[in-house]
Amino acid sequence: MPLIHLVYVSSGKQLFADAELLALLERSRRNNTVADITGLLLYRDGNFIQALEGEEPAVTITHERITRDPRHTGLITLLKEPITQRTFSDWAMGFQNLNSPEVHRIPGYSEFLNVDWSGRQMIESPDCVWRLLKLFRKNVP
Repeated sequence: MPLIHLVYVSSGKQLFADAELLALLERSRRNNTVADITGLLLYRDGNFIQALEGEEPAVTITHERITRDPRHTGLITLLKEPITQRTFSDWAMGFQNLNSPEVHRIPGYSEFLNVDWSGRQMIESPDCVWRLLKLFRKNVP
């Protein structure tokens, strides 16, 4: 079955505490392993950007479940397209809390993360968004 990747952004209805983020990450990793989905989740100031990759039906079902999650709002799908290979093949769900001061020490860190982009700007620049995600894949242990 063909693979796809899907990237979306959303905002939490409230800020997530570290314990809530950890619980979300653990649940995501468990669910994604069962569904053979890989990807990356970035969090900053109540906002998420997530890349999901896997077989189209599994990614679509996961995305629909996320869309119905009452903890967030304003979900915007930035990118959904076929791929020939996974970028995050060994990550059930990579994660980075971009509020963390350690982020500034990541090789390749960019102030790009401090730009207040709207969903419209991201939709118009999906290559830029994907390059950002790949940067994290390359440099985050």
